[in-house]
Parts: sequence; structure tokens; C-alpha cells
Amino acid sequence: METSMPEYYEVFGEFRGVLMDKRFTKYWEDVETFLARPDDLVIATYPKSGTTWISEVVYMIYKEGDVEKCKEDAIFNRIPYLECRNEDLINGIKQLKEKESPRIVKTHLPPKLLPASFWEKNCKMIYLCRNAKDVAVSYYYFLLMITSYPNPKSFSEFVEKFMQGQVPYGSWYDHVKAWWEKSKNSRVLFMFYEDMKEDIRREVVKLIEFLERKPSAELVDRIVQHTSFQEMKNNPSTNYTMMPEEMMNQKVSPFMRKGIIGDWKNHFPEALKERFDEHYKQQMKDCTVKFRMEL
Repeated sequence: METSMPEYYEVFGEFRGVLMDKRFTKYWEDVETFLARPDDLVIATYPKSGTTWISEVVYMIYKEGDVEKCKEDAIFNRIPYLECRNEDLINGIKQLKEKESPRIVKTHLPPKLLPASFWEKNCKMIYLCRNAKDVAVSYYYFLLMITSYPNPKSFSEFVEKFMQGQVPYGSWYDHVKAWWEKSKNSRVLFMFYEDMKEDIRREVVKLIEFLERKPSAELVDRIVQHTSFQEMKNNPSTNYTMMPEEMMNQKVSPFMRKGIIGDWKNHFPEALKERFDEHYKQQMKDCTVKFRMEL
């Protein structure tokens, strides 16, 4: 017998101005009081912006291009997801506490919800963002395949929610603007998914230098090869097939779906696109960050 679809507000709730998974905020004190170490590296993104891709690139840099070390475990164990919590099943904080230094930390939190300890310890952070329309498309398919989340009724309805910030992690606009502001600090590297698609070698070198390692042609070659979309889609340690099907149903939509720029053109009807663009202009008018909707 199929279980009934959970209701939106059973699962998500407003938390300090951001819509969050209630399971994550139930034990928020554990997140808030988390103790960073000075050599922690934070990878922050709004969901569906290339988190797994940049995480694997960074992990490869840490392991000096050793592909076998990258395949030893699933990426969600190698790079724990800080605020992710589902009672005792998943506990990002616990995973991180048990990790040896240097730790790589994944988060989707906006800066105001990130544990203060990361700022106090002056940890390095990487923020990767992606154009809003492609994020909306990818997020729509993601919510369809997460079994504990209610399905969006339609793509158009989801886009309305996305525009209003009524999706997990709240407003894309607020998230990007807040992290853009933080990137004035040289310890925060602000990156674009579109730049990585355009010239991955250039962006890998940028990451290696930010992490104060020495880039070599051989290392860059290995990373570029290992982290291509096709490689990662076929790699069980990055494609989330190690996640049980009752949590993520990849028959509905694969976790690694297309990994392209401009897929929004296949999903946004003209009228919706015009409304989205108008709303986008209003939301981003005072922000200097510029996105490319296509390459």
C-alpha cells in the first residue's frame, strides 16, 4: 500500500525567516553550537547549484588527484552535510565531529544561519551559485524524487513558490545576495556554475590556488577527467545511488539529471518567463552580481 503524500507545512516550517525542513531545525542547538576548527573548509550553495560537482573537485584537490581515495565512500559521508538531520538516521553534526582534520563541510545555509564558530575561526569558504531559472528547474525535479517531501503540483506552481521563497532554504535571491556580500572577505571564494561549465580547467586552478595548493597540469587533468558530468553520473560514490530508494527515488528523476545550462528554456512557458524575469529584476536590482542564463 502506498503511503500518502506528506503535506507541505507538515514537513517545512518558517525558521528565522527561512523555510526549513522541520527535521533539521528540531535539534538546531546542535547546529548553532557547532565548534569549527580553523582548517575547516565550508562549501556553501543554494540547493541544486552544483554542490556535488564542486565538492568532488575540492575532495580531489585534498586527495591530490587520487581517484581511488575519492571512491572509498559516498560523497555524503566524505563531505558531511552540516545541518542535515533525520533523528538518528542522518546526523551531519555527529559525522563532522567524528571526522579528522582537515574537514570539508557541506551546507545550504544562508550566512545568518551558519554556526558563528566558522566566522570566529576565520575558516575558508567556497560559495557556488547558478542562474535562478536553471536552479528552479533542477529543484523541481529534485523535490519530485525526495520521498519525504510533498510533490510540487506542477512546474508553474513550483516556480511561483520559488519566486516567493516558499521552498526549502527560502529565497534564492536572499541567499545569493547575502553570500555575495560575504564574499568581500578574501576568505570567501564566490564561484559560478556557468563559469565551471564554460572552462572547468580555469575554475579548478582557481580552486587549487584558493586552497593554497600547487596546481600542476597532471593534477588538473585528473580532476577534470574524474569530475566530468558523465563520470560523476556513472560513479556510485557521487550519483547518490548509495542513498536508499525509500529516501531518494531515482526512478522518478535521477539525482544527476542533465548538468547543463539553459535547460530552463525547455520548461518555462513564455508568460511565466516574462513574469519571472520581471520579478527577478525587482529582487536583484540593488545587487551587482551578474548571472548568465545561457552560454
